[in-house]
Amino acid sequence: MTDTRALYIEQRIANETASPFVAYLLWFFLGMFGAHRFYLGRWMSGLLMLALFGIGSALAFILIGYIPLAFVGLWWLIDALLIPGMIAADRAELRWRLSGGW
Repeated sequence: MTDTRALYIEQRIANETASPFVAYLLWFFLGMFGAHRFYLGRWMSGLLMLALFGIGSALAFILIGYIPLAFVGLWWLIDALLIPGMIAADRAELRWRLSGGW
């Protein structure tokens, strides 16, 4: 691979992958809704997180809703550690696709 091609690939990766700053902003302010997972392309887990939050919120008045809310809260905290890995995996996959590894 030429240097020009490598620079082109790295520029595309920088432009097309998710920003860690934006991901952490979404995680901090809208993380209980799974917004950071939607932003990072993890749609199914984002929907699951949103559904669990909605169910927990709807059932919180009878106290059983605190179980899914606690699960979402724990998931939210663990995601703080997982966000860099998600972004790195997306960048590696894009780098592989752009370098011709179909």
